[in-house]
Amino acid sequence: MGENARTAPTTDVAPLIGSMIPVYPLTGPRQFDIMRSGPGLREQMQFKRRTFITLLGGAAAWPLATRAQQSPIPVIGFLSPASTPQHLVAILRQILAEAGYVEGRNLTIEYRFAEGQYDRLPALAAELVQRQAAVIIAGTTLAALAAKAATATIPILFNTPDDPVGVGLVASLARPGGNVTGVHQLNTGLGAKQLGLLRELVPSAARVGLLVNPNNRNAEAVMTREVTAAAPIIGVEIGVVGASDRSEIGAAFATLVRNRADALVVGADSFFFSRRLQLATLATRHAIPAIYNAREFPEAGGLMSYGASLTEVYRYTGTYTARILKGDKPADLPVVQSTKLELVINHETARILGLTVPDKLLATADEVIE
Repeated sequence: MGENARTAPTTDVAPLIGSMIPVYPLTGPRQFDIMRSGPGLREQMQFKRRTFITLLGGAAAWPLATRAQQSPIPVIGFLSPASTPQHLVAILRQILAEAGYVEGRNLTIEYRFAEGQYDRLPALAAELVQRQAAVIIAGTTLAALAAKAATATIPILFNTPDDPVGVGLVASLARPGGNVTGVHQLNTGLGAKQLGLLRELVPSAARVGLLVNPNNRNAEAVMTREVTAAAPIIGVEIGVVGASDRSEIGAAFATLVRNRADALVVGADSFFFSRRLQLATLATRHAIPAIYNAREFPEAGGLMSYGASLTEVYRYTGTYTARILKGDKPADLPVVQSTKLELVINHETARILGLTVPDKLLATADEVIE
């Protein structure tokens, strides 16, 4: 039993036995005295015995009643296609703690990560439903859709870069309806802007690769549409490559090198996010300037990123989780639009790649990593 578990009080009934029933032998002279004494003493003995039995039964029931009055510790289910960085989970814990919910004290968080295997999400969602989670936090669209298919009653909070209405998560942003709401970040729809920033940093780039995850079909479709539509305007050719596991990422870079890609746009995807160190390392090794969708990529050695602030996203997620634990309904909580976008440049990686970052980009960047 955990250190915070409370033990229900017990009742020592031994004093009650001594005070309620005199101990008479059932044979011998005392039995004759009781029988001879008439109904008064016999009725008194019967009353005391009935009182003792009542108290004994009540004493046994007191611990059960006390345990029944204790509120169960709520469980939060955390479902994601890939592992989530600890600094983002720490933000979630901090917001919950400020609202009075401390993991390990009066809150339990059950983590379920698919480790890039998106087809595992339905089974993991079912586990959290069986665990009777008070709320399920679903990172990305596919996790949210899996959770929604698993339960129509448990509240679900999504964090998605896709249009929540378009993918079928909610009826509308203002009035989600049902048991689902959450945070909409704009990463999937930033492909054209990312391509423009990359061309600004690498003006000589003529052939640009686009890396997408074919298992993340909605993100793949949106990113491909956005980037290929912007390509002729910017004046580049796009070559799409796919990867859905670690070995395929290596194969994708081999294809990019063979096709002589001058630069690379990495599509928004949870699996790619979990492989950010591998992606940044391969891009530098093959001298391919790349742009990503989150600041965690340049922090891992990538060249640059432009996308939603995941710190802000997880703050919103923590706030909504606390409100649901306190009794608010997802149907009454409008979808939050995360509008904070960050441009982060790793200046050291640019120097390694032999690139000179324009002063305009340095001036507009939210952070330059030296």
